[in-house]
Amino acid sequence: MDEIEIEVEGLRIAYERAGAGAPLVLVHGFVGDGRSTWSGQLEALADEFTVIAWDTPGAGRSSVPPESFRVQDYAACLVAFLRALEITRAHLAGLSFGGMIVLALLGAHPSLPRSLALLGTYAGWRGSLPPEAVEERLETCLRLSDLPPADFADAMIPSMFSASVPRRAAEQFAASTRRAFSPAGFRAMARSSAEADLRPVLPRVEVPTLLLYGDQDVRAPLWVGEALHSSIPTSRLVVMPGVGHVSSVEAPDLVNRELRAFLRQDGPQRR
Repeated sequence: MDEIEIEVEGLRIAYERAGAGAPLVLVHGFVGDGRSTWSGQLEALADEFTVIAWDTPGAGRSSVPPESFRVQDYAACLVAFLRALEITRAHLAGLSFGGMIVLALLGAHPSLPRSLALLGTYAGWRGSLPPEAVEERLETCLRLSDLPPADFADAMIPSMFSASVPRRAAEQFAASTRRAFSPAGFRAMARSSAEADLRPVLPRVEVPTLLLYGDQDVRAPLWVGEALHSSIPTSRLVVMPGVGHVSSVEAPDLVNRELRAFLRQDGPQRR
């Protein structure tokens, strides 16, 4: 697994890369970074795919973008990142906020995704949640952004997993969250989440789409996934029993099995 940094449109973008085969690009949520969210997938799927997990601007080792960044800006940055890597078509997988970026990318560049995998994803908070819930979430996030990294992680981690998450997995994710936390970066992602309404994109999705939702997810409850499933004509909804929000960390074997089966559907991916 290689740790690499490149410059994209004036921003330093850090990413992990492993394997060889059809590109599979992994986009993490607004807590954590590429490695903390996707380490299980980078290692497990590299036998069949070129697996790439970036640190979203404002997280991990990537530069912090202007706080005016919104979901379309993150999507445009991801497109520029892929072009810099000479990737013209790829399987895209996004968790939570990362899924919003993926949807926004498809809305602007429908020919780039080969398929979509959306894990615990919203059509933007405004596109999936009641207005009062959006307001409460944003207010909470802005308040938590002023906390020291350790206190921030302690406040956020309980909503990221189910009660049955393996202790070691939760502790490792919390430790990486402390290291990756950028107050300004987190505020930009929170405001972007709150303002985004990607519902107009959903009926326009024409590529195979996998929706993975944990039935113990308190951040993107199952009914959010069911709403996306009813609006995306090419989607298949898979419910993961006993799993919380950051399913890639809490249930990596299950996520890997579902992703691999889904990505193989149009034939072998190995070169």
